[in-house]
Amino acid sequence: MDVLPGGTATFLLLFGLFLGAFAVRSALRLSRVLSLVRRGERAEGRCAERRVVDRGADRERSYATEYVFAFRTLDGREVEFVDHAPGPFGFEVGAPVRVSYDPADPEKRATVAGPRAWGPVLMPAVFAVVLGLFAAGLLVGFAAMRGWL
Repeated sequence: MDVLPGGTATFLLLFGLFLGAFAVRSALRLSRVLSLVRRGERAEGRCAERRVVDRGADRERSYATEYVFAFRTLDGREVEFVDHAPGPFGFEVGAPVRVSYDPADPEKRATVAGPRAWGPVLMPAVFAVVLGLFAAGLLVGFAAMRGWL
């Protein structure tokens, strides 16, 4: 009994598109981070806070560690932001970091990616490549089942 109209082929198509969307999202995140590292303003910052966030009881790992970084812009504003995947070992509170940011919107476009902190680059790169390969494989399987290959 097929659950979906079209059975396996429809599953391959839908799941391939689903994974492809996450791969594209990760690639866009990677592009933004690399753009900030290459062209953004630089400032010395620090790890302002390390907190545990409850992600909900329905998750296997319901708690996650989140790092808040702080820096001062060239015009003197104090900015705090959360960066994704700061690295495999994290940061101690007060640890110095190099921040790259967009002066037009430092609250939303800032990263600690760079020397000693390549997590914000590596994580989206791994997700983009791995999910992209899985999505491509599923979509090739869909095309093969439809007789297009």
